[in-house]
Amino acid sequence: MSVNEQISGFLKAGLEQGLPRERLKEVLREAGWPQDQVRRAMGGFADVAFPIPVPRPAPYLSAREAFVYLVLFGTLYTSAVSLGSLIFAFIHQAFPDPSLDPAAALEAAREEIRWSISFLVATFPVFAFVFWTNDRAVRKDPGRRLSRVRQSLTYLSLFLGAATLIGVVTSIVYNLLGGELTVRFVLKVLTVGTITGLLFGYFLRDVRKEEVAE
Repeated sequence: MSVNEQISGFLKAGLEQGLPRERLKEVLREAGWPQDQVRRAMGGFADVAFPIPVPRPAPYLSAREAFVYLVLFGTLYTSAVSLGSLIFAFIHQAFPDPSLDPAAALEAAREEIRWSISFLVATFPVFAFVFWTNDRAVRKDPGRRLSRVRQSLTYLSLFLGAATLIGVVTSIVYNLLGGELTVRFVLKVLTVGTITGLLFGYFLRDVRKEEVAE
């Protein structure tokens, strides 16, 4: 019998006897079970008034939803990178690199702007449409939040966001200690930090919603 089956079996027996959910979780924690395992195991049973414990749907994998979430997250990443590149191009125009030929630098910035806008026009409307339709479906059927693809990509996004923010802070400290903190560099850091921070905050809030629901 696996660990999850042990906890679930104990909780099921306790709920069948009408014991309070909080008391059951407290007893398991006192016995040494990790709080995260206890929370997830209790989340497997719906908190509804019924003579016997009612199980909740388990996380699942659907080919259709895998496609939807891959498109959703793929277009989100592409849109975020394109937006950052577009802002970078404007920064390059406003604060050109003195080591480069002005005409060549201007042409490179214009080329970067064209490509960034092209990617945004192609990907952001797709992201907005998929996000809107998927969010509406999740609101109607909260069980869709249990998609394994959604959970995996959400945690991957949190990891990438945290790694990027750590890299941004490290770059600031490194350049500050070296006396190379230019306006051009600061604006780029603010751009990356703002975009990444907004995405990180959104996904973190999404994960917390799932934890509260459990």
